[in-house]
Amino acid sequence: MELLDVLWNEIISFLGISQAWEILEAGNYETFKTRDGIVALIYPVIPLLLLLELILSFVYKKPQTKVYKVNFLIYVFNRFVGRFIAIAMVTFCIGFFQKYALFETHLRWYWFIYGYIVWEFGHFLYHYWGHKVRLLWCLHSTHHAPENMNLSVTYAHFFLEAPYADVIRTTVCILLGVKPEMLFLIMFIDGTYGAFIHVGENLIKDGRLGLLNRIILTPSHHRIHHARNPLYIDTNFCNLLNIWDKLFGTFQDEDKDIKIEYGITRKMNSGSFLDVYFGEIIALVKDVYKAPGIKNKLLYLLMPPGWSHTGDHKTARIMRTKFLQQRKFKP
Repeated sequence: MELLDVLWNEIISFLGISQAWEILEAGNYETFKTRDGIVALIYPVIPLLLLLELILSFVYKKPQTKVYKVNFLIYVFNRFVGRFIAIAMVTFCIGFFQKYALFETHLRWYWFIYGYIVWEFGHFLYHYWGHKVRLLWCLHSTHHAPENMNLSVTYAHFFLEAPYADVIRTTVCILLGVKPEMLFLIMFIDGTYGAFIHVGENLIKDGRLGLLNRIILTPSHHRIHHARNPLYIDTNFCNLLNIWDKLFGTFQDEDKDIKIEYGITRKMNSGSFLDVYFGEIIALVKDVYKAPGIKNKLLYLLMPPGWSHTGDHKTARIMRTKFLQQRKFKP
């Protein structure tokens, strides 16, 4: 009976309906007009869309069973291993860095816009380094391993990635004056939208979302980010506002003539939990072990994926540059 209770609580937790359920049981519907009530209604949106997407995948006979299976295992594993680490790191960073803030913002709409731009900068830094530093790529690669895009991909993360990401994003925001109350609101909005942009073609076929594709980062942009095509690889690091991608030259629109190929460039078994979760770590350990000298061993940790001590580099930048050169001179 206890096992069934635990299972039921986990299902309720995953669906995010516990708070809304409590409000409905209490019969105090006015609560839905408050901030907590609105949050309670928004939390279940992504899980419910995921279930709808899964149902439609069977209707369209595109079940993507392998992706859902592995991502479900990752979600369960992370629930047990890293449940509270990210929250603890956010709390620590706020307490430690707030006294060093350059100035203090206030709860006004214009400061909210400022705070969101600052948050996106912190997100860009964490995400960029997660692709350009191989040790950090080992934490992030789990998220890129699925060879199809659907909402379950939002749950595919190595358990240490969230603490690393939140340390970077929270530290940047706090040092640049974003108040904790505003930061938590931004994190909620960004987390919800960040999950939505993983929506697959079974639910939304054209991820460009019309005019929005010119204004914000859309599912189309994020599908590109998850691609291993030379043109698309290591682009679109932002989450909602693509201002920093455009500023630093990492922005890329979808090319109608290039079909997106999801996944990572390393040959792997995307249906294996162990390979998806630990494969890049194992590959890095092997490279470090074989590398001659301390310097090369350290460089394997710090250089981008694809770097080699032999000089035969196959980094994303080299792959993209070669592709653009070939396309430029193609008759």
